[in-house]
Amino acid sequence: MELVISVVDANDNAPQFNQSVYNVRLSEDAIQGTLVAQMNATDLDEGSNKDVKYEIDTIVPPTASDLFSIDANNGEIRLTGALDFEEVNLYDVNVKATDKGTPSLSGHCKVVLEVLDVNDNAPEVWVTSLSVPVSEDASVGTVVAVLSVSDRDSGENGRVRCWVWPASPFGLEATFAGSYSLVLREALDRERVSEYEVEVRAEDGGAPALRARRGLRVPVSDVNDNAPAFAQAVYTVLARENNAAGAELARLWARDPDEAGNGRVSYSLWEGVVGGGGAAGSSSSSSSGVGWRAASSYVSFEVRAVDAGEPPLCGNATVQLFVLDENDNAPALLPPAGSAAEAGAVAVEAAAVGAAGSVSGTLWAWAAWGAPAGQVVAKIRAVDADSGYNAWLRYELWEPRGKGPFRVGLYSGEVSTARALDEADGPRQRLLIVVRDHGEPARSATATLSVSLLEAAEAALAAAAGSSSSSSSSSSLSRPALGVELGPGAASAATNVWLVVAICAVSSLFLLAVVLYGASRWAPRAAVLSGPGPTTLVCASEVGSWSYSQRHSRSLCVADGAAKSDLMVFSPNFPPPPPGPAPKDTQPEPSALLDT
Repeated sequence: MELVISVVDANDNAPQFNQSVYNVRLSEDAIQGTLVAQMNATDLDEGSNKDVKYEIDTIVPPTASDLFSIDANNGEIRLTGALDFEEVNLYDVNVKATDKGTPSLSGHCKVVLEVLDVNDNAPEVWVTSLSVPVSEDASVGTVVAVLSVSDRDSGENGRVRCWVWPASPFGLEATFAGSYSLVLREALDRERVSEYEVEVRAEDGGAPALRARRGLRVPVSDVNDNAPAFAQAVYTVLARENNAAGAELARLWARDPDEAGNGRVSYSLWEGVVGGGGAAGSSSSSSSGVGWRAASSYVSFEVRAVDAGEPPLCGNATVQLFVLDENDNAPALLPPAGSAAEAGAVAVEAAAVGAAGSVSGTLWAWAAWGAPAGQVVAKIRAVDADSGYNAWLRYELWEPRGKGPFRVGLYSGEVSTARALDEADGPRQRLLIVVRDHGEPARSATATLSVSLLEAAEAALAAAAGSSSSSSSSSSLSRPALGVELGPGAASAATNVWLVVAICAVSSLFLLAVVLYGASRWAPRAAVLSGPGPTTLVCASEVGSWSYSQRHSRSLCVADGAAKSDLMVFSPNFPPPPPGPAPKDTQPEPSALLDT
């Protein structure tokens, strides 16, 4: 008999995984639903005893329990959240497989998930210290700010390089890992740039690289390093004369690019005079001075501009003042050429006439009957203290009007005959001459010229008497009046008289010299003594003596012969000799010698 024994299965085998540890590497940028691992467990039992279901037993760290999920039937583990390498870079997932037997048995395995880093974090820049504002005179190397730079990524993704933009005048220096100093590389100038917008830029080594930037505002504080400067080194100022005291001549402005008190400017005259001024913008003006100076010293002066900084700085500008002439001077008559300044002054009666400033006077001249047309009788000389057009004078015959016997040169002032003079013109002509300038308004002076008409011989004698007389014209009319020169006819007659006087004087002097010479030649002679000094030849007479000096001669001579000399000097007589005979061969004492 065959006995068939069937062995009924009992759940005596637990599920077994094909490996106890699953090592998985997954990039941190893996999306949700990404398959992490495929679990595979087997059970040797049969029937329901070998049916297996999967579940996650534990996860390390526990905070990641919602990050993974497993399919209970097929054992697939998938992502249900986002990975972050910078937070957790390694996960331990314990998986359990349980059969459906009674009692059920379980098997275990571990999934080790390593998260791979990707360059998903840009560098970060923080300012840990900032020293602003920076003085514009800060030295190169001054630390302006301290910065900290980091990148959460790892490896090349976390390696950061930094730089400053713009590249000047600041730079970065690494102090230690992840720390940088913003330092001054060039000198600052607040007047050129008063504030800097600096940007610190950072870039990691990932692919593609990520960048970050941090902006800094660095103001520059002012120091008094700029002196006030005028727009011009030399200012030319035109001012009219006779302006009122305190009138503004010019307005100067000096620019100081510094700020606040360093840029506040005050003005003064450099050498300390009576006034000064200037104003512009926020600048102020001041004046200083002690005492008064001559007006000529104001033709060129310096204006000083001083700021209120510490120490104060200053700038100078030269002001050249040109005074424009105004027609404020009337023409004035002058004495004739070659005469004394006071000649005929008593014959002139000058008076100011109204606002025109006219001056009137009476002048005198002579003319001969029969004088031809064009003969100059007198010349009116005048001057105007103004300049330019205001001093250009013209002469006009105001009276008599019409066709008179005389005329006046428009610009020369010469009074000449307009036609031949005859007795019908009378013994005297009165001319009223106006001297007028070209100013606006014109100013003038008037002169009355009285011309006496005489015979030719009388005119010559009057001219000669007028030239030699020293009496004033108030007592006699023999001297030319102020501002008038005699005409050539009278002047030639006076010249002839003086020539005769000169010839007579020279002849008299010659005759006197001949008489003296003859007297000295035929007068008794005297001896001459010669001693150790210069030899002197003396010829004595009652009227005087002639002496002749012969240097380096020691001989005794008698002056009986003719004496010759290069230099003759007339000297007084010698004193009488002492009484008693004198020996011939005896040499006199030196004190007895005659000094030439």
